[in-house]
Amino acid sequence: MEKRNEVKKQPVGYSKQGEFIKCMEEKAEGLGTKTSKGAFTKDKTLDSILNVEMVKEKSAEEIKQIWSQYFSAKDTVYAVIPAEKFDLIWKRAQKCPSFLYALPRKEGYEFFVGQWSGTELHFTSLINIQSKGESAPSNLILYHYPELQKEKGIVLMTAEMDPKFLVVHEAQCLANQVQLFYATDRSQTYELVETFNHRSSEFKYMSVIAELEQSGLGRELRPGQVSDKS
Repeated sequence: MEKRNEVKKQPVGYSKQGEFIKCMEEKAEGLGTKTSKGAFTKDKTLDSILNVEMVKEKSAEEIKQIWSQYFSAKDTVYAVIPAEKFDLIWKRAQKCPSFLYALPRKEGYEFFVGQWSGTELHFTSLINIQSKGESAPSNLILYHYPELQKEKGIVLMTAEMDPKFLVVHEAQCLANQVQLFYATDRSQTYELVETFNHRSSEFKYMSVIAELEQSGLGRELRPGQVSDKS
């Protein structure tokens, strides 16, 4: 709670960016070498969820329906992302592998850092990173599966979360923000991602909140499928 109060007391635009960017770089290196993700599934492949050979005979729309029907009954987040949109997200993720996301709470916002590791996107609360550094555990992982991207024009996505830290609609809000910031056509929005990664001293927390509220994602979201907003 003391850590949370410290963040709340910080003036608008205040940033300990250098400190936690270093932590995130260390954490990113760890993601590539650690074999265990704690409570998360190790090597969560598409084959472990879906019979890929069987669905190759089906259309993109049929696969989308199968994916949606399967996950709609589960307490998780999922999406079917158009290939072109994922291409944009992926290209930008290579240049800007981390970003700061704001999750609406009853009082204010809680910040999470999202860090790409291959096609997995790991979210960890900023407070945990500042206090635990490289050892801070992931609170949410988004798994992206591009196996059907070329042939069917879609990328499948699902997630795992730590229920002690996040519920489905909160995880969904973070997942929606990935599309908001990484798949946007609005240059001012993506510029925040570039600033966070390459001009950290200029980055302001409140810019993320302003963008989030303008998009409408700042309000509580219905649990279920990730929206197609960008």
